[in-house]
Amino acid sequence: MPESIEQKRTAHEAFWRGEGPSLILIPPGEQELYDLANYPACFREPERMWQSELRRAEPVVDWPTDGIPTVRPNLGVTFVPSMAGLAFQLRDDSMPWPGEPLDRDAIRQAHAVDVDATPTMRLAREFYEIHRQSGRTDIAAYHADTQGVFDLAHLLNGDETFYEVVDPEQAAWLEELLQICHQLFTRVTRKLKSELDEPACSMLHGHGTSQGVYFPHAGTRMAEDTAILLSPATLDQWILPAIVRAATEFGRAFVHFCGKHPPLLQRLCALPEVCAIDLGNPEMYDTQWVLERGAESGTVLYSRLAAEAGEDWQAYVRRLGRLVRQTGARVILRPLVFPGTRSDCQTMQELWHDLTQV
Repeated sequence: MPESIEQKRTAHEAFWRGEGPSLILIPPGEQELYDLANYPACFREPERMWQSELRRAEPVVDWPTDGIPTVRPNLGVTFVPSMAGLAFQLRDDSMPWPGEPLDRDAIRQAHAVDVDATPTMRLAREFYEIHRQSGRTDIAAYHADTQGVFDLAHLLNGDETFYEVVDPEQAAWLEELLQICHQLFTRVTRKLKSELDEPACSMLHGHGTSQGVYFPHAGTRMAEDTAILLSPATLDQWILPAIVRAATEFGRAFVHFCGKHPPLLQRLCALPEVCAIDLGNPEMYDTQWVLERGAESGTVLYSRLAAEAGEDWQAYVRRLGRLVRQTGARVILRPLVFPGTRSDCQTMQELWHDLTQV
């Protein structure tokens, strides 16, 4: 019998208390990060989107993995900014591409937007209703994509933002812009949580994959990819305070960013409001250094971790498991090397648990 969602939630709660082994989310096979087949049609038709997501999640239901089978309305990074009026393009075999930034007067109108009445929120709401009506209690739905406050500011305001963050004469506008984006972020997140009947300060999140993790004391997820282009001083002045304000609304937060920016990683680890971090490009970092930073602060690494050249799954999991034990880090691993058979995946899961037991 496969473990139920409630059983896995209980195991995840123990992990967050610091009990038991680190978690591993072993996929049933090679899978693209997103299903982009006929994507424009799937974007516009929630039933097709749900079927696409369901095909990805069903193999996880009885697979040897710590992850919870998950689906979401996969509406891309333009999901939230589109509610403020940002145009976007739908292309074949591609996620939505943002259009031209808005002028300041248009951005200010976001205060008055009824997010529940926007076209993209309607698509998300219909997706969740289809999932509820399906009776698939073995698969959980989770939040559509929510960029962080500064990412939203960059999408709405454009590349001028990079000049404005270093221009003292633009400080008043930056404060206003970030407040607008903060309110938009929190209103959209609260609406998503109400659709999912999810408490403010906890969540289940799959981070774009067909396997999710239960966060008992963190209720939001944010991506801050733009932050890697900014100096440590700018991070301290604008980015980190925005993350803290948004995270505090929902207890704590899980934060993702792509690219290489060690000072950003260190600063995120130092924030009590950030419980977990995902690296979009783990191959750009020294793995031991990353694990040490997480261990120092108690921040969980919920991420892929790079493989070494020629490494098979046994060598991969042994090397990383020993590093986790050596550093004292807590990890939710999305492995980049894994076997293709059920029995070998079961062995991989057991080995990881043995190596990372506390």
